[in-house]
This record gives sequence, structure tokens and C-alpha cells, in this order.
Amino acid sequence: MRTYIQITGVIFGVVALVHVVRLMFDWPAQVAGWVVPIWVSWVAILVAGALCVWAFRLVSRARQ
Repeated sequence: MRTYIQITGVIFGVVALVHVVRLMFDWPAQVAGWVVPIWVSWVAILVAGALCVWAFRLVSRARQ
């Protein structure tokens, strides 16, 4: 179970990092013809970042 939580934490961290890079370089994003506004990346950074932190906090508690 600990490995699963570590992997999901890394995945959410990468997702948050990609959204940060999108904001830094002002990359456009399009999903099925819909142009994704920049504010969606701000929300994604908060959500993915929170899930990443939560996952690694769970892993650190499991080690104790």
C-alpha cells in the first residue's frame, strides 16, 4: 500500500509541475476543441499539489 501511495504522490506532483510550467510559458491547452483557460491551471496546481502533499504525509506516517 505504501508503494501505491508514493507512486500516486509522484504522479500528482508531476501534474502540478506541468501546470506550473504551463503558467510560466503561457502554453495553450485544448481538450476536444475547447480551449482551456489559464485559471484552470491555478485550480489544478492547488488540487494536485494538495493531493501530492497528502500522499507523502501518509507515507511518512506509515513509516513511524
